[in-house]
Amino acid sequence: MCGRIALYSEPDRLARILDAQLSLDLEHWHRSWNVGPTRTILGASDQPDGVRMLAPYRWGLVPMWAKDPAALKSTFNARAETVATKPSFRSAFKRSRILVPVDAFYEWSTVGKVKTPNVFLRRDGEPIVFAGLAERWKGPDDSVMHSATIITTGAGPDMDGIHDRMPVVLERESWDHWLDRDVEDRDELEPLLHPAPAGTLVHHQVDRSVGNVRNDGPELLDEVTLL
Repeated sequence: MCGRIALYSEPDRLARILDAQLSLDLEHWHRSWNVGPTRTILGASDQPDGVRMLAPYRWGLVPMWAKDPAALKSTFNARAETVATKPSFRSAFKRSRILVPVDAFYEWSTVGKVKTPNVFLRRDGEPIVFAGLAERWKGPDDSVMHSATIITTGAGPDMDGIHDRMPVVLERESWDHWLDRDVEDRDELEPLLHPAPAGTLVHHQVDRSVGNVRNDGPELLDEVTLL
């Protein structure tokens, strides 16, 4: 599962890394070290004209057939094992795949009743790029919402036993294939949805204040030792 991220790199930096252009909708975006579901994340997609666009999305995918977005509680993640067949995600998996850049993500380890937050970052210091899906939802008042989900898979060695799942990390050589609008065959796409190899990520414990999304700031990344 992946339910909390940090996104503090400026969009123009992320766009350069992803070879994308910036959407005009990003003028109101602001950095955060504590982003939770229903808040704004960024995603890059290949448009029909061939342009790759970095744009904001509501975190928590809303299928086009949904009647009430507020009733969807768990669509911020999609499981790699069922993403191609689950009604909430299967359409987006075929036609609307995106890259989701983040600077870091948080995961909690649990021992007894004690939960300890950990932050995960790329070992090489670059942003992490997740496999994601997007949807366009139109409300009864003709308002439009663009939403997204992050795909998760079984935990790789870098999770260090902290959790049994992790987000799918895509390396640069797979970005074009994941975004290719002509590829719809699940047999071509599912092999990309594997755990990151050992040495991709590093992690350390952080303060429990990250558990409240009202707390924000770079100090949330500081390493602490929790008893």
